[in-house]
Amino acid sequence: PAGGMGLELDPLFQAWSYFRRRKFRQCSDLCSQLLERLPGEQAAWSLKTRALTEMVYVDEIDMDQEGIAEMMLDENAIAQVARPGTSLKLPGTSQGGGPSPAVRPVTQSGRPITGFVRPSTQGGRPSTMEQAIKTPRTALTARPITSASGRYVRLGTASMLTNPDGPFINLSRLNLAKYAQKPKLAKALFEYIFHHENDVKNALDLAALATEHAQFKDWWWKVQIGKCYYRLGLYREAEKQFKSALKQQDMVDTILYLAKVYLRLDQPVTALNLFKQGLDQFPGEVTLICGIARIYEEMNNISSAAEYYKDVLKQDNTHVEAIACIGSNHFYSDQPEIALRFYRRLLQMGVHNCQLFNNVGLCCFYAQQYDMTLSSFERALFLAENEEETADVWYNLGHVAVGIGDLNLAYQCFKLTLVNNNDYAEAYNNLAVLEMRKGHIEQARALLQTASSLAPHMYEPHFNFAILSEKVGDLQRSYTAAQKSEEAFPGHVDTQQLIKQLKDHFAML
Repeated sequence: PAGGMGLELDPLFQAWSYFRRRKFRQCSDLCSQLLERLPGEQAAWSLKTRALTEMVYVDEIDMDQEGIAEMMLDENAIAQVARPGTSLKLPGTSQGGGPSPAVRPVTQSGRPITGFVRPSTQGGRPSTMEQAIKTPRTALTARPITSASGRYVRLGTASMLTNPDGPFINLSRLNLAKYAQKPKLAKALFEYIFHHENDVKNALDLAALATEHAQFKDWWWKVQIGKCYYRLGLYREAEKQFKSALKQQDMVDTILYLAKVYLRLDQPVTALNLFKQGLDQFPGEVTLICGIARIYEEMNNISSAAEYYKDVLKQDNTHVEAIACIGSNHFYSDQPEIALRFYRRLLQMGVHNCQLFNNVGLCCFYAQQYDMTLSSFERALFLAENEEETADVWYNLGHVAVGIGDLNLAYQCFKLTLVNNNDYAEAYNNLAVLEMRKGHIEQARALLQTASSLAPHMYEPHFNFAILSEKVGDLQRSYTAAQKSEEAFPGHVDTQQLIKQLKDHFAML
C-alpha cells in the first residue's frame, strides 16, 4: 500500500523475533505493551514469562555449591566409615594412587588441585565444622560459607527489580489447578516460578498438579518435581522421580541430575555406574564421559580420570575442561613439554586469560624455554582480573627466581604476593625459608606460624617449623609441629626421620 503503511511487523511476531535473537529485555517490554491492550492474550503472557525466565536462567546441572547449612544440617544418614574408594569425603583412600602432596598441591579436603575450576568440586568437603568455618579465609577456592539456597534467592530478587510496578505474576493469587490443565502454559509458568521467582514450594505444587493431569505419563514433569525435591534437600524423593522419568524417556539431562543426587548422598560408585549405563544408551555423549572423569578426579584416581578426559577429546576436540585437566596432569607428572602443547592448544582456541598464561609460563620454565617464561608471566599480570590472580602470578615469579638463584628478586616477588593477597600461605612459607637463609630466626618462625594457621592442610609450614625449632633446641614444639606435618602428609620421609630422631632424644632424657 501507498506510504509504506503495511511494512510494520505484527507486535507479537516482533516480540518472538526478539526472543529468538536473545534480546529478552525488548521482548518483555513489547509483550507488556500487548498485555496492556489485550489483558487476556495468552501468547504474549507465555512469551513474557519465558523471556523473564531466560534472563535469570541458570543451568542446574553444573551449578552446585554445597554450603555450611547443607553440609552440617544434612539429615541423610551416610555411613560414617566408608569403604576405601567408595566415598568422596575420604579422598586419601583412592585406589589410583594419586600424586603425593610433595608433587602436586592439595586442597583443604586433601584432593589434588585440578586443572579446571568447577563449582561442585570447589567446595572440598571439610571434615569438621571448625575447618568449614575457617575454609574461605584459608583457601580461596573452597567456599562452603554461603548456603546454596541463599544464592538462588539472590538470583530471584535481583530479577524482581526488572519490573518497576512489582512482580509480573502475583503467585499468591494464582489458581495453580487451572493452569495445570493447560500443559503449554503450565510449562512456561513452572520455569518462571522456579527460576525467576525462586519459589520452589509453589513450583512443586504446580508440577504435582500438572503431572496428575498428564496421568503421570509426561517425563518432563517428573524431572521438574525431582529438581524441586533436590533443591529442598529431599534427595531420596528426587532419586525416585528421576528414575521414574528415565524409565519413560532416556534423557542425558535426567542422568546428570540423578548423578548429582548420588554425589550429594556421597555415593560416587553408584554415580559412576549410572554414567556407564548412560553411555550404553548414548555412546560418545561428552557430558557423561566428562562426569565420569570428574568423579575419578575427585576420588584421586588421576590416571583413570586422564583416560576418560582423552575419550572426551576423541568426541569433542575443543573441550576446554578436558584439555586443561590433561595439561595439568602432564605438568604434575613431570612432563612439562607435553603440558605446554595442551595449553598452546587452548591459546589457539581463543581462550585468553591470566590463568592460562600463568600455566604456560610455568611449563616453559620447567621445559627450559626461558625466553618465553617471563613474557608469559608479563601477559598473565596484564590479564589478571583481581588481586588473587595477581598474587598467584607474583608467587610463581618468586618460585622461578628461586629456581634461577636470584634470591633478592624472589624475596621481592613473595612480598608483592602478600601485598595482593594477605592470606597466601605458600608465600609466607617460602619467605620464611629465605629469612632462615639470612639467619633471621624470629621472623622465619613468625612467618611459618602464620602459614600453618592459614593452611593447616599443607605439610610444608609444619615441617619447616619443626626443623627450625629443632635447630634452636625447642624440641617439644618441634615434635608437635612434626606430628602435624605427618598428619597432613603421612608419606613424607623427612618428617618421619625427624620424629624418629626426636623420639630417640626424648628416650635418652
